[in-house]
Amino acid sequence: MNLYRAFATVGGLTMVSRVLGFVRDILIAAVLGTGPVADAFFVAFRFPNLFRRLFGEGAFNAAFVPLFARRLEGDGAEAARRFAEESLACLTFALLVFSALAIAAMPWLMLLLAPGFVTDPQKYDLAVLLTRIAFPYLLCMSLVALLSGVLNSMARFLAAAAAPILLNLVLIAAISLAIGLGHHRQPQAGIILAVGVTVAGIAQLAMLWIAVRRAGVRLRIGRPRYTEGVRRLVALGIPGLISGGITQINIVVGTIIASLQAGAVSYLYYADRLYQLPLGIIGVAVGVVLLPDLARKLRAGDGAAAHDSQNRSLELALLFTIPAAVALVIAAGPIISVLFERGAFTASDTAASAAALAAFALGLPSFVLIKVFQPAFFAREDTRTPMWFAAVNLVINAVGSLALFLLFRRLGWMPHVGIAIATTIAGWVNAGLLLLALMRAGDFRADRRLVRNTWLILLASAVMGAALAAVLPLLATPFAPAASLAVRASALVALVTLGVTLYGLVILATGVLGPAQLRRFFRRAA
Repeated sequence: MNLYRAFATVGGLTMVSRVLGFVRDILIAAVLGTGPVADAFFVAFRFPNLFRRLFGEGAFNAAFVPLFARRLEGDGAEAARRFAEESLACLTFALLVFSALAIAAMPWLMLLLAPGFVTDPQKYDLAVLLTRIAFPYLLCMSLVALLSGVLNSMARFLAAAAAPILLNLVLIAAISLAIGLGHHRQPQAGIILAVGVTVAGIAQLAMLWIAVRRAGVRLRIGRPRYTEGVRRLVALGIPGLISGGITQINIVVGTIIASLQAGAVSYLYYADRLYQLPLGIIGVAVGVVLLPDLARKLRAGDGAAAHDSQNRSLELALLFTIPAAVALVIAAGPIISVLFERGAFTASDTAASAAALAAFALGLPSFVLIKVFQPAFFAREDTRTPMWFAAVNLVINAVGSLALFLLFRRLGWMPHVGIAIATTIAGWVNAGLLLLALMRAGDFRADRRLVRNTWLILLASAVMGAALAAVLPLLATPFAPAASLAVRASALVALVTLGVTLYGLVILATGVLGPAQLRRFFRRAA
């Protein structure tokens, strides 16, 4: 499977998952809104979901894939299988111990996860209960990550990319059950959703286990042994988790600070869901596919091919990410309104969530660039350099989030928007540090095609942004809160169609993409 086709496979299935995720969140917004039950569930979901994104969206692969690929290419399939079994046994044991301790200590851990909930004992107790119910999801998704790494190393991306779809289908069923039982804004709705999270984790694990067996790799969970391979995995894995998952860690930091303001956790959650769509479709797809591709080419000593893969991956990321960021900044309000404003989700919730979305969107290109640059380090089994940059990112985000949150609250502005701005600033710093380090080491060179197309992508995005900004005032009446959902949705579809069409025409007219390049997305390598 060639590079573009692999991107299309992972990105396409991720798009299906994210669209279903929007359906899920639309239902949750209608039932829970931004009240105490919503805040409690989102905190409960945030912790295990952090590990899903840390492990499942490339960070675990930073350590596992290069080591598994080395054994697969150099020592054969049996050696690779033994390494996977050793890793599986140790990971399962460690996570079982960690999960048992965390569930037992959850009342104290919640002081770290959401310290602001202490002032509302009912919300605090509900958050503890929901987190305990959802916590087994962490174990399931960590094991799914290892199985995904096995499949990705073998260039089998389909099952791993499709697994998150199960999460959204199960949660859609769960919130539909809560609606049917009439649990609007009730703790029972949160409990049903938390149970759904754990059920979804079990379903995804079963799906990936079957896929690995069908790929010819039969794994058994044996006695954990701290072998040389496992020691190397741990040495690479801890820095890899920190550096690869820094965006998600920053979101958790923001959630902790946001718990000091009523409703802020929910505002940030809904905004996060929207800017995660392009980040998931493009950034995650590029990161997941690029790492094994670079690892194989560097192992074969083909530096020129590795540089070409990096340039084409960056070009593809910019092609989709820059216009998405521009559109999300300009049309944040209408997008939030159409997707979520109904039932328990009010117009004031729309304004608060849209402001956070616009701030996050300014950092969207940087979050994707991080996904593009990090595999160049990981493929060389260097997880420490990105880890140090991630540490800088974390300090900037934590200090900046708290400082801006307090400043905005004192000025009477929306305090949670300060958290989103700090996350954006930290993302750009991290992306810049990664790029400078790669260029200094001679591990990244922007070719002529990339430089030319970057400027043209910026031009096309500016043209699209100007058109959207000009048209939005003309759509004030269709987007007004008094308008029906059908009218608002039609106006949003028209706005999106205008933006996509105009951007596409400029891209085609300037030669950034042509018919030959488009065909490459769906053509297998010869």
